Amino acid sequence: PKAKKSTDKSHYQNFTPPFPIPASWQWVRLGEIGLWQSGATPSKSNPNYFGKGFPWLNTGDLNDWYINSIPKEITPLALNETSVKLNPKGSVLIAMYGATIGKLGILNIDATTNQACCACYKYWINQLYLFYFLLAWRDNFIAMGDGGAQSNISKEKIESTLMPLPPLYEQHRIVSSIQAYLRILNSIESNKETLTDRIAKAKSKILDLAMQGKLVPQDPADEPAADMLRRVNPKAKIITDNPHYPQLPDNWVYLSLSDINTYKSSTVTPANMPEQLFDLYSVPIFSTLTPENIHGGEIGSAKQVINKGDVLLCKINPHLNRVWEIIEDSHNVQIASSEWIVVRSELHHPSFLKWYFNSPEFRALLSSQVSGVGGSLTRAQPAIVKGYLVPVPPMEEQKRISSAIELWLDCLDSISLSLTN
Repeated sequence: PKAKKSTDKSHYQNFTPPFPIPASWQWVRLGEIGLWQSGATPSKSNPNYFGKGFPWLNTGDLNDWYINSIPKEITPLALNETSVKLNPKGSVLIAMYGATIGKLGILNIDATTNQACCACYKYWINQLYLFYFLLAWRDNFIAMGDGGAQSNISKEKIESTLMPLPPLYEQHRIVSSIQAYLRILNSIESNKETLTDRIAKAKSKILDLAMQGKLVPQDPADEPAADMLRRVNPKAKIITDNPHYPQLPDNWVYLSLSDINTYKSSTVTPANMPEQLFDLYSVPIFSTLTPENIHGGEIGSAKQVINKGDVLLCKINPHLNRVWEIIEDSHNVQIASSEWIVVRSELHHPSFLKWYFNSPEFRALLSSQVSGVGGSLTRAQPAIVKGYLVPVPPMEEQKRISSAIELWLDCLDSISLSLTN
């Protein structure tokens, strides 16, 4: 039998098309664009059917592209004595059974198949147009499966499937366009992991440069940090140079965490932050939460609240190094000093302090100075943490740095989101 070209529209007079197509296109059924045949499995009780001869494809061999080799073979005897059929090179294959429904392949060799596979040969349309149509229609074929113990579609269902068919020259152009877009998408996909890694490194580098005074220019009109310090805490020990810390700009100083922190800790019942807040740069708004959301158990008699402008640093695993800036009044929410370092600094803009605690320099320092508690549990030791040096830029520069960091990180997050989408 020969495949019949469908140029007669009379049998579609009462047909409602699934969607509009250009006037030069035509609706056809897959059975009209070529010949279709399904395969078979020779009886495994006859060992003479299996051996050197003809490749014999199972649906697991389908790879959604050209097939150059097939591991299993059947003998010429099997081809002559059973219902197995030989499909010529160029045949387009589709799986009909089970989990592989809709899986595709294009034969680059003559081959036979098992009964779970259907082959189209002697087609008169562009090979890859047929392939990409079947690929695009995969979900429809899956939905056509009968269900039950093993869902399946039949050769008849495939042959009756409607296809929008452009003129042949347009099929070629469509295939070329599809392949051009797929090359772009494949290039993006193959480089996504590399780009994601570079984005993460870029974020760290931005914070690193920011904390060295290299992200935004200094302004001579800004009040130097040393002058600000003399106003706020004249007893604090100013450090402008330290061999273990990066060299600072002229109008910056270093202070120990104990000298900048005006927070006075107290003993409270251990508390837990809601799990959804444990993101690297999350900013909880406590005014939307109740005390019951923040801690478990009774509130201790000694009350210590966190306030707007405080910066929280978790000092215990599994959330060691996580940082939060409190941006609204907390309404008397308490925090556990056993789990959190709460920093209040009149010398810092809270956002700058948050970004410093997220910087590679500080995170590496904190992670290297922890001790085990209860097996694998690790905790930063307050006595050590209090001695950490913290950079103090002029206040106006701190605001410019924080704005620049947020701008850069928003840009990088947009790139990450576009990769995901």
